Amino acid sequence: MPRVTTLVPALAAHNLRHGFGDTLVLHGVSLAVLPGEVVAVSGPSGSGKSTLLHLLGGLDTPQAGEVWWAGERVDTLGTQARAGRRAGRVGLVFQHHYLLEDLSVLQNVQVPAFLTGQDGISRARELLARVGLAAREAELPRVLSGGERQRVAVARALATRPAVVLADEPTGSLDRANADIVARLLLDLARAEGAGVLLVTHDDRLAARADRVLHLLDGQIVEEEGLALSAVSSQPAARE
Repeated sequence: MPRVTTLVPALAAHNLRHGFGDTLVLHGVSLAVLPGEVVAVSGPSGSGKSTLLHLLGGLDTPQAGEVWWAGERVDTLGTQARAGRRAGRVGLVFQHHYLLEDLSVLQNVQVPAFLTGQDGISRARELLARVGLAAREAELPRVLSGGERQRVAVARALATRPAVVLADEPTGSLDRANADIVARLLLDLARAEGAGVLLVTHDDRLAARADRVLHLLDGQIVEEEGLALSAVSSQPAARE
């Protein structure tokens, strides 16, 4: 009888609950994102999207529930240990690029590698070429357009070949033309690298590029559109 192989999610959460004071913001959220899969999260302001993204990225610790990156549970780790795992396993893209203005474009893309004790220059140059900015590597961010800066941010997010890319309104501050370019580069590159992507967006055109769309309302996933790449439970599988 052939052996059945279960694909370990790049990102998984199980029964996340979190609140502030007496207000519960997330009410038992569970989800899984497979390697190479793009999942969008939509919902009105105040629905818990930002809180969910912070918990999934290990930027905060859930009051209850579990967070897993590539088969390892990380919500139980200490702050420093979790930050170390995040540097190598999670790429982050925000609405604003948050580039370091005193570093060159190339050095900005190298930053995640520096955090893991690597040089990363060859990888950074490869990614800059793939986002069409190889000729700008020595320049400072201030001379780039907004769209170009966000392309640098995309390259930086993929610098360590992360298992997971988390994106918070990655096209929210861009005009339509640049938003299309950044969305295509982010999703095409992440899929080609086999990274699981979870993005929060109000942009219906960006959400339409995802494999699945999760609708969050009052701290709960109330609707899901699209099909998973494979039947997989949101309960993460541990590494063998």
